[in-house]
Amino acid sequence: MTAVEALNITHRYGRVTAIDDISFNVNEGELFGFIGPDGAGKTTLFRIAATLFIPAGGRMTLFGLNTVSRYRELRNHIGYMPGRFSLYQNLTVEENLNFYATIFGTTIKENYHLIEPIYKRIEPFRKRQAGRLSGGMKQKLALSCALIHKPRILILDEPTTGVDAVSRTEFWEMLARLKSEGITIIVSTPYMDEAPRCDRIALIQNGKLLDIDTPGNIRQSCSHRIFAVRHQKKYELLLALKSVPGVLSREPFGDAMHVSLHPDTTLEQLVRELEAKGLAGVTATEIVPGIEDIFLELMKREA
Repeated sequence: MTAVEALNITHRYGRVTAIDDISFNVNEGELFGFIGPDGAGKTTLFRIAATLFIPAGGRMTLFGLNTVSRYRELRNHIGYMPGRFSLYQNLTVEENLNFYATIFGTTIKENYHLIEPIYKRIEPFRKRQAGRLSGGMKQKLALSCALIHKPRILILDEPTTGVDAVSRTEFWEMLARLKSEGITIIVSTPYMDEAPRCDRIALIQNGKLLDIDTPGNIRQSCSHRIFAVRHQKKYELLLALKSVPGVLSREPFGDAMHVSLHPDTTLEQLVRELEAKGLAGVTATEIVPGIEDIFLELMKREA
């Protein structure tokens, strides 16, 4: 069954088009990720899915129910976690959870099995005010509140932004467990390294979808071979690559430059050209393109 169907969704803020004619489907029980930088349109799209915004154009349905005309019914099936922590900061952990359970006509006891693995990690702090929690604990509390009414779909807007690496890893492990419970999950993130944790991903930029597929298929879609080129003088390497014939793109990645070459240009030719420019000791190895490599290529193609 299709959990989410979006057809030609458009939304504007005055003259600014935040969402530009987007269409996609999410299958029931799928963990679907929207990957893109800040300002790409992820939050606007998720607010439409959560029945908080009426799109300027197009139509979206969740489980066959229109997000505009059937919003009251849908809200009982949606667990929404906005990008900014939005729980009551002066209420304790326990009070926040009880409040959200009451709103949806349930109790913590009734659905405790669903939140137990998450809530147990913050239960020792149940008497602490939510505003005094760490970023990782706020994240777990927000997810517990979004789950307490046993929703059919979770809509999570950049849930791992601003938390430490350990909490990010723990959060994705929690999502994998919730997916095994049959809950449909759509999640957005600006972190390209989180893409492989999703069943399918949509790359989004400037309100447009660049591609939709499995992370593996997207990584294999690169039109050129990618090489990691390294030299101790990284800035000089960047300048030199701009004038080397056959170099199609050059992007800094950590301690290396990711370089794509014209099919007629060999790696040996690249190294010789760089050495001729005074960069002795250059190393270059072919690598498997990452999601970020593909994202940059698609951005340039779209431009």
